[in-house]
Amino acid sequence: MELPGVPPELLGSLAASAKGMRLALVGGAVRDLLLHRVHNDPWLGLPDLDLVVESDGNPGSAALRLVRRLVEAGDGRVIRWQEHGAYGTVELALRVEATDSDQGATILLDVATARREHYPVAGENPVVCFGSLDDDLGRRDFSINAVALLLADSSGELLDPHGGLDDLRARRLRFLHPASVRDDPTRLLRGARYAARLDLSLAAESRDQAQRTLAAWPWPWHWGDAPAQAPAALGTRLRMELELLLEREPWPLALALLQEWGGLVLLDPALQEDRFWRRRLRWAERLGLPLVVALLVGAGDPLALAERLQLPHRYHRLLVGFSELRERLRQLGPGAGVSPARWSALLEGQAVPAEAVALALAAGVGPRRPLLRWWLRWRHLRAPTTARELMAQGMPAGPALGKRLRELRADLLDHERI
Repeated sequence: MELPGVPPELLGSLAASAKGMRLALVGGAVRDLLLHRVHNDPWLGLPDLDLVVESDGNPGSAALRLVRRLVEAGDGRVIRWQEHGAYGTVELALRVEATDSDQGATILLDVATARREHYPVAGENPVVCFGSLDDDLGRRDFSINAVALLLADSSGELLDPHGGLDDLRARRLRFLHPASVRDDPTRLLRGARYAARLDLSLAAESRDQAQRTLAAWPWPWHWGDAPAQAPAALGTRLRMELELLLEREPWPLALALLQEWGGLVLLDPALQEDRFWRRRLRWAERLGLPLVVALLVGAGDPLALAERLQLPHRYHRLLVGFSELRERLRQLGPGAGVSPARWSALLEGQAVPAEAVALALAAGVGPRRPLLRWWLRWRHLRAPTTARELMAQGMPAGPALGKRLRELRADLLDHERI
């Protein structure tokens, strides 16, 4: 048996370490193997294998026992490993001999003890317990990810209890359970990522499930509730899926599919009705802005959504600056007759980072031409005379010096065309 980018001897070591256990390659690695694609970690670009090991009847994590055996084999492959006890999983990074260089290569492994799970509260983290390999395949998101390749004894047997192979042949994306979207609504975002990348279509019954679930809104947080009251686990998963969609996938198609399925309402109802997100995000790409922030400005309350998604503080600052700038532009009115110097003073005020101007450009807020001129040229202009030169002419350091520099720059700016 061969896996692209994975040395056969590594598979042999894994099978040997799993002696007495049932070990299988599962999920995306099997799906992509069947599609003749290489499966890599979306962020690191390294080969990434998900393994499930069935308990051998001994207490505790079978995954941990397997990894310890692998480490104790002492062949130097394991660079680092970390256990996540709550879910019976272990992450590893292994060094293997490269086939095309002398430097070697790194492979990522996620080894999990087979488990079953249920969601007592919709959208929250599941409650898990150890189970069988069949249980583990049965808890997954889509049928195409519920396929396993047995590794122990190099059998290479393919397990497909949920019809994933037929769905792959039909280029069909199908939720595994009637409650898949209720349990974890971020599966809709993941589905849009897969559909865009792998050219898949959402099955009719899965689309119906999504629409019924979204209409019923079974999650404990509702619009109008404080963002901090939203399930933290759901906010984290939404952010992670959204970041992957925008940064590692063909996002124009993925977002269009998500909107077509009604899934943008998971972020905000205004985004579900937004018809300008594509233009806004294209501008954000050109201007070097984070796409997630450019998407969020189309929400009814971008700051509340940023809080619910637990976005980084720098994104919050950018959204605050954008809101401040939008209010200044609204007070200014159409801006007829405003000079470049006045525009610059307006755009360079406190609490407005430069990127907020770029975000206003992307969002179509305010007159485009002066904003674009400031972003491309005016903000880079400096007074033709430096502070040192003014002091050499006899002007003392202090507030008057700063005022004079601003006057000189304003005069220079007002010779610019709008």
